[in-house]
Amino acid sequence: MRRVGLDVGGTNTDAVLLDGDAVVHAVKTPTTADVTGGITTALRELLAAVGASGPIDAVMIGTTHFTNAVVQRRDLTRVAAVRIGLPASASLPPFVDWPDDLAALVRGEVVMLEGGHEYDGRPIVPLDERGMRDAARRIRAAGITSVAIAAVFSPLNAECEARAAAILREECPDAAVTLSHELGRIGLLERENATLLNAALIGLARRTTRAFTEALSASGLAAPLYLTQNDGTVMLAATAEAFPVYSFASGPTNSMRGAAFLSGLSDAIVIDVGGTTTDIGSLRHGFPREANNVVEIGGVRTLFRMPDLLSVGLGGGSLVADDGRRVGPRSVGYRLVNESRVFGGTALTATDVAVAASLIDLGDRRRVADLPADLVKTALARMHATIEESVDRMKTDARDEPLIAVGGGCFLVPERLPGVSAVVHVRHQAVANAVGAAIAQVSGEVDQIFQNLTRDAAITEARRIAEQRAISGGADAGTLQVVEVEDLPLAYLPGNSLRVRVRVVGDIADGATARRRQPTAADR
Repeated sequence: MRRVGLDVGGTNTDAVLLDGDAVVHAVKTPTTADVTGGITTALRELLAAVGASGPIDAVMIGTTHFTNAVVQRRDLTRVAAVRIGLPASASLPPFVDWPDDLAALVRGEVVMLEGGHEYDGRPIVPLDERGMRDAARRIRAAGITSVAIAAVFSPLNAECEARAAAILREECPDAAVTLSHELGRIGLLERENATLLNAALIGLARRTTRAFTEALSASGLAAPLYLTQNDGTVMLAATAEAFPVYSFASGPTNSMRGAAFLSGLSDAIVIDVGGTTTDIGSLRHGFPREANNVVEIGGVRTLFRMPDLLSVGLGGGSLVADDGRRVGPRSVGYRLVNESRVFGGTALTATDVAVAASLIDLGDRRRVADLPADLVKTALARMHATIEESVDRMKTDARDEPLIAVGGGCFLVPERLPGVSAVVHVRHQAVANAVGAAIAQVSGEVDQIFQNLTRDAAITEARRIAEQRAISGGADAGTLQVVEVEDLPLAYLPGNSLRVRVRVVGDIADGATARRRQPTAADR
């Protein structure tokens, strides 16, 4: 199978062509302000280099577009928030813990209704269906086109969310609806926050996937389009439009999967040094370790599937100041090839220091020959100390572990680090993120509480749901395998309650099958 993988970073857009397990060719181009321009350029250069050597079976794109929209407060849609839980949960309304500037952009109608369930699955009170219908009409009159619905303990029982969505679709057939039980976990506020963010991004997700599709068409590619997720797998573009938050942190995740593929290691620390940031994570069985705590995105507390990552403001484009004592977090980003000294600019960056120290040969070395030796030494020590501290923070085992260094700025990683058995460099390390996108499989996951079932029956049912979600997402049913099973008895709940989390992965189906398959609400 021939696949194209692309990763759109803050500095560079990388593209690779894989034929089976072989990297045929790779290109790295500057990211453009409109994102899609960089993708079109990267595809054009890649296809020109490999020629007409056969059809492309799939294109996988990883992007920071959605994360950046939240962080930079742009391209967000006003959202109607529907909270089902009265008479409980009234003291902390939706958006209560959001930064004021972000809430002002996103908050539309806020509706709080009677309904929801207790922690044991029993109804609190019946859903206020008349109130929901009245609210839906107000939402339609206000011109709001995206709605987030969250009910108390909906991961235990989603009946209220499903019924509220049905009423909403009757009154507002054109509205996009996000249900919290499809995204998050038990905690109401964090689950609701993830749902609100997703709803705010759906308009951007539709425009983005449309632009990506147009970029593929302009390049003459008719292959199915996938977007990478933050668990190291991919989803069809149609699914990505419904769940853009699953693309948060997908860039570093792509790098980790690419590092595992290129090195042959399935358990290791991975450090990805880009032009703007350094991301550090831990590989377990070839996939990123998942965070089990609250993750903040743009100042908003969320609790849903996210990789356990540490990001620091250090990269090849990081600005060097105070005679080398300060490196980053400010960066020239995608302007590195114009503004750094070795490329003819005037900004002193980490790349300039690395060239002066003979760590790498880029640009014109003569333009940094006048850098004082003390400045170079101080700046390198500052960068190495940042990396050493960050790697130590991500380790969970006292034993020495291998560290795989990838990314265009990985020349900043020292060859020896405490707690690291070996620093591993691999071929194509500068485009490991695009390689990770190209090799990505399709996943299906379920994280659900089952009641009145034996442990084996609950796990079997969870696996069935996960496999169906993977197949609906574009996976070949014959290649599915379970990569993670976790079960936790919940003694405080009645009915032999068991929280089960199962994740399966499989290779993408052939192009014709993928084009025919479209996800349904039940699959999600």
